[in-house]
Amino acid sequence: MITAMKKFITTIVIAVMGITMTARGYEVKGPQGGLAMEITLPDKFNKETDTCPMVILMHGIFSSKDIVPIPAIARGLAKEGIASISFDFGGHWSSEGEMQYMTVGKEIEDALTMWDYARSLPYITQIGLLGHSQGGVVASMTAGILSARGESPAGLVLIAPGSVIQDACRNGHFFGAEFNPSDPPEYVKCFGMMKLGREYILETQTLDIYGTSCAFSGPVRIIHGSKDKIVPVSCSEKYAETYGESSELIIVEGENHLISRRLRKVRDLSIDFFTEVF
Repeated sequence: MITAMKKFITTIVIAVMGITMTARGYEVKGPQGGLAMEITLPDKFNKETDTCPMVILMHGIFSSKDIVPIPAIARGLAKEGIASISFDFGGHWSSEGEMQYMTVGKEIEDALTMWDYARSLPYITQIGLLGHSQGGVVASMTAGILSARGESPAGLVLIAPGSVIQDACRNGHFFGAEFNPSDPPEYVKCFGMMKLGREYILETQTLDIYGTSCAFSGPVRIIHGSKDKIVPVSCSEKYAETYGESSELIIVEGENHLISRRLRKVRDLSIDFFTEVF
């Protein structure tokens, strides 16, 4: 598990180094500052005369909007006439801030800010949410918060939602880093290079992940790989139990957590869901 994630992080570093150097001005800001984002529109879409639905895409911890499965899903949605916003959470890659000061709470604030931005776009009719790994936790809790304030998303897709982060922080073991969960240091290093801050560790232990998420009563599709060795399938099963009849859990045989073996299948399952919802 750790070896696979080390390879994944190294790939991200190589892929994103050039991107961070060319980031443009920030239209949306979260708790840590400007959020790098990319809007993908359907082919030949005219923002002055056309309208379409949109999906906000959320990546996992230590990852990026430019890393699988996010770009493939954005392109696939566009082919079906659905726009998307992908963005780097605060402290990740092209966005402002520092990884050490990232928390799930701050990422939810990022997502809510992105939601408000999407709603302000005159050509957008409906909005759905999609999240991978920790992004799935953020997407699910964001959907719950929005529903509680009367702004429910049209639909929600969770890909290997990483609620296991709570157990990891409570047990003092997180991607190779070991710590005292009741009194963690200022930060720990995951894989020897990614800083995970004290605030993240303490806050994650107290998150009401499923309690917040269950306020969303709209359609949910949960996708999980049968070979996922990072986030256990039990996390998705708990989500399915939480959402009840409004949800569908699909196990993709042979897929891992990084979505590197059955990307096309995961992409199509995500896109098909939103074409039915919108």
